Amino acid sequence: MDWGSLNPLSLVATMVVASIPIMFAATGELVAEKSGVLNLGVEGMMITGAVAGFIAALETESQVAAIAAAAAAGSGISLFFGVLTQFLKSNQVATGLALTIFGLGVSALAGQNYTGQAPPQFSPPNFGPLGDIPILGQIVFGYDYLVYMAFLTVLGVWLFLNFSRAGLVLRAIGENHDAAHALGYKVTRVRLLAIMFGGATAGLGGAYLSLIRVPQWTEGMTAGAGWIALAIVVFGSWRPWRVMAGALLFGGVTLLQLNLQAVGLEINAAYLSMAPYAITILVLVAISARRSGKSADTPASLGKPFHSSA
Repeated sequence: MDWGSLNPLSLVATMVVASIPIMFAATGELVAEKSGVLNLGVEGMMITGAVAGFIAALETESQVAAIAAAAAAGSGISLFFGVLTQFLKSNQVATGLALTIFGLGVSALAGQNYTGQAPPQFSPPNFGPLGDIPILGQIVFGYDYLVYMAFLTVLGVWLFLNFSRAGLVLRAIGENHDAAHALGYKVTRVRLLAIMFGGATAGLGGAYLSLIRVPQWTEGMTAGAGWIALAIVVFGSWRPWRVMAGALLFGGVTLLQLNLQAVGLEINAAYLSMAPYAITILVLVAISARRSGKSADTPASLGKPFHSSA
């Protein structure tokens, strides 16, 4: 095995890149769940954003248009989920699963004429001499715009949930929607906005896959990333910084299995490929084993329908 071929700086940079789709999706799902909504359609929203961003990039050759299209597509498809669950009171679990199936089907249909094409390359931000700093330049200043947007999204969500009145209202609704409604807060409106925000960030995560990380359009290219994002929200105890750490951990494990194959480790490739998902499951099991009953971090009204007449 040739361990000397591994560059630590490149490993760190690649780990960050691998974590971005999950980080986007998990951060948006965290906001939705903090409002008391369990949306299992993250995979469908991600793949819809992936194909929308890819098509917009090819047709307009504009990075801004591609990012906007991905966010709008993810938010738009999540609106279906919001209407069904918040106004028509359909079951959140069943509707979320249907949203995933719907998103996979719609994306396959929309992207069938774009398979095999390469999107335009977008120039990364220019940090000037900061990018030339040894070690720090590559680790901190060597990424594209969406990487920095992902970390800023985590920071913004943390500030919003902990230091704003709107964030306090959202968390109150997630804890006890009946009490929040009695105080005059618009439960359905807040939850709908949280759902749409989660859809927009999931769409951005999908666009990162199709535009930068791969970059190409392939049917079903999210490959379970939405489900991992859902697991990482639980792993992170519904806290933004822990969710970010969970996304980076998953990105690191994904990168590790690729590099172990590259250095010639004699392990069946199938075992290495399933390692990130298996480790995610083991982490969730370990966390659950330490908890008795429902976690204090879990929003008390998570998954429960709200009836304004109650």
